[in-house]
Amino acid sequence: MRDTINAALKAATLAKDKGRTGTLRLIAAAIKDRDIAARGAGTGEATDSELIDLLAKMVKQRLESAKIYDDNGRPELAAQERAEIAVIEEYLPKQLGESEAKAAIEKIIAETGASGIRDMGKVMAELKARHAGQMDFSKASAAVKAALAG
Repeated sequence: MRDTINAALKAATLAKDKGRTGTLRLIAAAIKDRDIAARGAGTGEATDSELIDLLAKMVKQRLESAKIYDDNGRPELAAQERAEIAVIEEYLPKQLGESEAKAAIEKIIAETGASGIRDMGKVMAELKARHAGQMDFSKASAAVKAALAG
């Protein structure tokens, strides 16, 4: 994933695409910060799944910022945040649709033999392991809770 992002950064720089270059530089810097923190903790470079989590977090931050800008009458800043989201999402796995996410949840519940709310942690852990970066886990958590309660 690092190589893909670095290659895209070089291409955007050569194409003089300032918006894309800026966003890719932000991504590269965030990855470098993550790697430095990991080395300080005694672990190696961040894995691709950790990088996917990092990119998902970056998207979430920008969504929140865009909403704040919209609420405060700053559409140009909100548009800039959304443009950054579009670039970041290119490096995230395809998001599961609502029906796909529901099917994935039902499959994991069946496979793990989860039967009640007390098994929610087990189901969520398996969901995160299999579908990292492919769904909003706060929404998935509510769906898992509803499936286990019902």
